[in-house]
Amino acid sequence: MSLIVPEFDDTVVVRAAEAEVLGQAPSTVALLADADQTGGALSTQRVTLFDGANGATPHRHTRSAEMFYVLDGTAQLLSGDQVVTAERGDLVVVPPHTAHAFAAAHGRNADLLIVLAPGVARFGYFRHLARVAKGELPPESLLEVQDRYDNHFLHSAAWDSARS
Repeated sequence: MSLIVPEFDDTVVVRAAEAEVLGQAPSTVALLADADQTGGALSTQRVTLFDGANGATPHRHTRSAEMFYVLDGTAQLLSGDQVVTAERGDLVVVPPHTAHAFAAAHGRNADLLIVLAPGVARFGYFRHLARVAKGELPPESLLEVQDRYDNHFLHSAAWDSARS
Protein backbone atom coordinates (compact mmCIF):
# COMPACT_ATOMS: atom_id res chain seq x y z
CA MET A 1 0.00 0.00 0.00
CA SER A 2 1.23 3.48 -0.76
CA LEU A 3 0.33 6.76 0.83
CA ILE A 4 -0.55 9.69 -1.37
CA VAL A 5 0.40 13.01 0.19
CA PRO A 6 -1.22 15.65 -1.99
CA GLU A 7 0.36 19.04 -2.36
CA PHE A 8 -1.82 22.01 -3.14
CA ASP A 9 -1.86 25.45 -1.60
CA ASP A 10 -5.44 26.64 -1.48
CA THR A 11 -8.65 25.20 -0.13
CA VAL A 12 -10.80 24.00 -3.02
CA VAL A 13 -14.28 25.49 -2.99
CA VAL A 14 -16.63 24.81 -5.89
CA ARG A 15 -19.96 26.60 -5.78
CA ALA A 16 -22.83 24.64 -7.35
CA ALA A 17 -23.78 27.59 -9.53
CA GLU A 18 -20.22 27.83 -10.88
CA ALA A 19 -19.62 24.14 -11.67
CA GLU A 20 -19.35 23.25 -15.34
CA VAL A 21 -22.32 21.01 -16.20
CA LEU A 22 -22.20 18.74 -19.24
CA GLY A 23 -25.10 16.96 -20.88
CA GLN A 24 -28.81 17.27 -20.43
CA ALA A 25 -31.57 14.99 -19.21
CA PRO A 26 -31.54 12.06 -18.88
CA SER A 27 -27.88 12.40 -17.79
CA THR A 28 -25.84 15.35 -16.54
CA VAL A 29 -22.35 15.60 -15.09
CA ALA A 30 -21.26 18.51 -12.89
CA LEU A 31 -17.47 18.78 -12.90
CA LEU A 32 -16.47 19.65 -9.32
CA ALA A 33 -12.74 19.23 -8.65
CA ASP A 34 -10.10 17.66 -10.85
CA ALA A 35 -6.76 16.17 -9.85
CA ASP A 36 -4.80 19.27 -10.85
CA GLN A 37 -6.78 21.31 -8.29
CA THR A 38 -6.23 18.81 -5.45
CA GLY A 39 -2.56 17.96 -5.89
CA GLY A 40 -3.62 14.59 -7.29
CA ALA A 41 -5.53 13.61 -4.15
CA LEU A 42 -8.85 13.14 -5.91
CA SER A 43 -11.12 14.08 -8.75
CA THR A 44 -14.85 14.38 -8.23
CA GLN A 45 -18.05 14.99 -10.11
CA ARG A 46 -21.78 14.85 -9.50
CA VAL A 47 -23.79 12.71 -11.90
CA THR A 48 -27.55 13.04 -12.13
CA LEU A 49 -29.47 10.32 -13.97
CA PHE A 50 -33.19 10.35 -14.73
CA ASP A 51 -35.67 7.51 -15.30
CA GLY A 52 -33.31 4.54 -15.35
CA ALA A 53 -30.64 6.25 -17.46
CA ASN A 54 -27.25 4.63 -17.86
CA GLY A 55 -24.26 6.41 -16.34
CA ALA A 56 -21.06 4.60 -17.29
CA THR A 57 -20.62 1.34 -19.15
CA PRO A 58 -18.39 -1.34 -17.60
CA HIS A 59 -14.79 -0.23 -17.22
CA ARG A 60 -11.90 -0.34 -14.76
CA HIS A 61 -9.20 1.97 -13.47
CA THR A 62 -5.65 0.74 -12.87
CA ARG A 63 -4.46 3.54 -10.59
CA SER A 64 -7.51 4.62 -8.56
CA ALA A 65 -10.41 3.46 -6.45
CA GLU A 66 -13.82 4.96 -7.21
CA MET A 67 -16.36 5.97 -4.58
CA PHE A 68 -20.07 6.37 -5.27
CA TYR A 69 -22.24 8.15 -2.70
CA VAL A 70 -25.97 8.21 -3.47
CA LEU A 71 -27.19 11.73 -2.73
CA ASP A 72 -30.75 10.86 -3.74
CA GLY A 73 -32.69 8.19 -5.57
CA THR A 74 -31.67 4.63 -6.39
CA ALA A 75 -28.67 3.48 -8.41
CA GLN A 76 -27.45 0.17 -9.73
CA LEU A 77 -23.69 -0.32 -9.50
CA LEU A 78 -21.51 -3.06 -10.88
CA SER A 79 -18.49 -4.06 -8.80
CA GLY A 80 -16.66 -7.07 -10.17
CA ASP A 81 -19.41 -9.58 -10.99
CA GLN A 82 -21.78 -8.21 -8.35
CA VAL A 83 -24.58 -5.74 -9.11
CA VAL A 84 -25.51 -3.68 -6.06
CA THR A 85 -28.64 -1.57 -5.66
CA ALA A 86 -27.78 1.51 -3.62
CA GLU A 87 -30.23 4.06 -2.23
CA ARG A 88 -30.02 7.53 -0.73
CA GLY A 89 -27.21 7.68 1.81
CA ASP A 90 -25.51 4.46 0.62
CA LEU A 91 -21.81 4.37 -0.20
CA VAL A 92 -20.06 1.96 -2.56
CA VAL A 93 -16.26 1.96 -3.03
CA VAL A 94 -14.78 -0.01 -5.93
CA PRO A 95 -11.08 -0.94 -5.68
CA PRO A 96 -8.58 -0.40 -8.50
CA HIS A 97 -8.56 -3.01 -11.31
CA THR A 98 -12.20 -3.96 -10.58
CA ALA A 99 -14.85 -3.85 -13.29
CA HIS A 100 -17.57 -1.34 -12.47
CA ALA A 101 -20.44 0.58 -14.04
CA PHE A 102 -23.39 2.62 -12.80
CA ALA A 103 -26.89 3.66 -13.76
CA ALA A 104 -30.14 4.83 -12.22
CA ALA A 105 -32.27 1.82 -11.27
CA HIS A 106 -34.96 1.02 -13.83
CA GLY A 107 -37.73 3.62 -13.65
CA ARG A 108 -35.91 5.61 -10.97
CA ASN A 109 -33.70 8.69 -10.75
CA ALA A 110 -30.25 8.73 -9.14
CA ASP A 111 -28.06 11.61 -8.00
CA LEU A 112 -24.48 10.50 -7.29
CA LEU A 113 -21.33 12.07 -5.91
CA ILE A 114 -18.42 10.23 -7.49
CA VAL A 115 -14.83 10.49 -6.23
CA LEU A 116 -11.76 8.95 -7.84
CA ALA A 117 -8.76 8.63 -5.50
CA PRO A 118 -5.98 9.14 -6.08
CA GLY A 119 -7.18 11.62 -8.63
CA VAL A 120 -6.75 11.47 -12.37
CA ALA A 121 -7.23 14.59 -14.48
CA ARG A 122 -10.57 13.51 -15.97
CA PHE A 123 -12.48 16.66 -16.86
CA GLY A 124 -11.14 16.24 -20.40
CA TYR A 125 -12.64 12.75 -20.48
CA PHE A 126 -16.10 14.05 -19.59
CA ARG A 127 -15.82 16.79 -22.19
CA HIS A 128 -14.82 14.12 -24.72
CA LEU A 129 -17.91 12.08 -23.74
CA ALA A 130 -20.10 15.15 -24.23
CA ARG A 131 -18.68 15.62 -27.74
CA VAL A 132 -19.43 11.97 -28.54
CA ALA A 133 -23.01 12.41 -27.26
CA LYS A 134 -23.44 15.47 -29.52
CA GLY A 135 -22.16 13.51 -32.52
CA GLU A 136 -19.04 15.68 -32.85
CA LEU A 137 -16.76 12.67 -32.29
CA PRO A 138 -17.34 8.99 -33.07
CA PRO A 139 -17.86 6.61 -30.10
CA GLU A 140 -14.72 4.71 -31.15
CA SER A 141 -12.66 7.79 -30.29
CA LEU A 142 -13.05 6.85 -26.61
CA LEU A 143 -10.82 3.86 -27.22
CA GLU A 144 -8.01 6.23 -28.19
CA VAL A 145 -8.07 8.01 -24.80
CA GLN A 146 -8.40 5.01 -22.45
CA ASP A 147 -4.81 5.17 -21.23
CA ARG A 148 -4.76 8.96 -20.87
CA TYR A 149 -7.77 8.94 -18.52
CA ASP A 150 -7.17 5.49 -16.96
CA ASN A 151 -10.63 4.41 -18.10
CA HIS A 152 -10.39 0.95 -19.65
CA PHE A 153 -13.60 -0.43 -21.18
CA LEU A 154 -14.62 -4.07 -20.85
CA HIS A 155 -17.62 -6.37 -21.16
CA SER A 156 -19.69 -7.61 -18.21
CA ALA A 157 -22.33 -10.32 -18.57
CA ALA A 158 -23.53 -9.51 -15.03
CA TRP A 159 -24.12 -5.87 -15.98
CA ASP A 160 -25.82 -6.80 -19.26
CA SER A 161 -28.17 -9.13 -17.39
CA ALA A 162 -28.99 -6.57 -14.68
CA ARG A 163 -29.68 -3.80 -17.21
CA SER A 164 -31.80 -5.88 -19.65
